[in-house]
Amino acid sequence: MQKSKNKQVQGFIDELLSVDNEKYSTLNSMRDLVFKNYQTVVERIIYGGIMFSVNAEDFGGLFVRKNHISFEFVKGFLMKDPNLFLEGNGKYRRHLKIKSIDDIQNKNVELFLKQAV
Repeated sequence: MQKSKNKQVQGFIDELLSVDNEKYSTLNSMRDLVFKNYQTVVERIIYGGIMFSVNAEDFGGLFVRKNHISFEFVKGFLMKDPNLFLEGNGKYRRHLKIKSIDDIQNKNVELFLKQAV
């Protein structure tokens, strides 16, 4: 679990730890995957969650909801999704609902991350 260089992001993460340890662990596990796949990623707080970008282009974000964490992909409509895990029917965005740390592997979050940029 890497500490954010962005103070607002780190504050968001610290606050999550104080209210929900399970979501904190799940969110940080997904952040670790993001940084594993994109070493030059930049993160910032926007729309109430953590948005990720590479080369100043947003590709996805993590948003904490009441019953899950949503990993939203800016160009999700272009992604290959053989198991139909992605949700949403907007013009571009699609999202994964992650309800537990096991869902990160069960819903193959890394497969979608590799397609995001």
